[in-house]
Amino acid sequence: MAGTLWPMLVRRVGLVTLLVGLVSLSGCGADPQEHGKVIRVPADAPTVADGVKRAKPGDTVEIAAGTYHENVHVAVAGITVRGVDRNTVVFDGQDKLPNGLTIEADGVAVENLTLHGYTQNGLLFNGAHEPGGSTGAAKIYGTGSDVLDGYRASYVTSYNNGLYGIYAFAARNGLIEHSYVSGSPDSGLYIGQCQPCNVVVRDVTAEHNAIGYYGTNASGGVYVISSVFRSNRLGITPNSQKMEKLAPQIETVVAGNLVVDNSDPDTPAIAGGLFGGGIAIGGGTRNTVIRNRVEGNPYAGVFLVALNEFLPRDNRVEANVVGGNGIDLLYDSGSADILGNCFVGNTFATSLPADIEQAMACGQTSTRLSAVTKPPVLPAPPGVDYRKIPAPAPQPSMPAAGPSASGAGAVPPAVDLAAIPVPNR
Repeated sequence: MAGTLWPMLVRRVGLVTLLVGLVSLSGCGADPQEHGKVIRVPADAPTVADGVKRAKPGDTVEIAAGTYHENVHVAVAGITVRGVDRNTVVFDGQDKLPNGLTIEADGVAVENLTLHGYTQNGLLFNGAHEPGGSTGAAKIYGTGSDVLDGYRASYVTSYNNGLYGIYAFAARNGLIEHSYVSGSPDSGLYIGQCQPCNVVVRDVTAEHNAIGYYGTNASGGVYVISSVFRSNRLGITPNSQKMEKLAPQIETVVAGNLVVDNSDPDTPAIAGGLFGGGIAIGGGTRNTVIRNRVEGNPYAGVFLVALNEFLPRDNRVEANVVGGNGIDLLYDSGSADILGNCFVGNTFATSLPADIEQAMACGQTSTRLSAVTKPPVLPAPPGVDYRKIPAPAPQPSMPAAGPSASGAGAVPPAVDLAAIPVPNR
């Protein structure tokens, strides 16, 4: 199955801790001030790009309501790029420009704005670049000093862009929150090639994408929590691939998410890819899938599968409410080897293998299944042009607040995993 369901995933470029501590940005090259200067666009600077060039660490570039046909690179550490209103500050690439906002500096925050119509990405946090903006291909970015350190996206809408809505590559210590992504031919949210990543994704809605969340070789301290993934072709997939560095993928926590109805035919097609899946671990290791509600996904609800040469190993699927899927819980490594994967305490009706919580109980000593049964393949509809997907309704703007520290701040925030419940439908 892996050879036919997952080819699309190769097109782009310790134990899980239950608490992510606050991480200081003191080593990020940024020294944000308590209250930096506010540079207003267009009052103080005629364009957003000009405002960013004038900014110094600790400053805020505040963008007035309007439509901005710009492709902005941010190379100043510790600043904030903020719209005055999420729905009326709009970056529009007119299906011509490659990226809306490209962040190539540490400790930058992007807040309260909308991006659409870019041929590649709406918002990109990119650690794989050399000084001067060129992308470096020779180094292994994503570890050590070769990484963007500290980032945040809050109250961002990113829709109908040619690859990804919000994309963090070779970047660590991040937070993506209160955001909305749709109409992405690859995925709405993407985190890739980082180890450790130390990133929290929370209170995000991803719908009408090929894939809602896509985490290729994103390892260590990755939390995808308390969010909604619906009406995509595939909801959530931490996965391992050789087309990016740092394989295999290790240690993502997927908790407290609503993952429903991921079988929308009016979404961008995945070439040769999966259709109708909720949460898929594609060749990943030591991931935890816990207390999610996964319903109405016609292929499978929560499933562990082989991806090319990578096998799922030591993953734990626990206390999820799973129902109304083609197969609620599925294990398909391509062999009878259990490989340390386990299922426990889930609410479900169907599984493959049958009685999966007995066959693959957590803490057992058995290493092999008694039999292997291949699941049926669900045909995928042809899909639609991402540019024709309807624009989303207005989204909540960032609450009004007084002056605050500029830049990303201390990220990621602490996560109390035990306090995250199974969400209501």
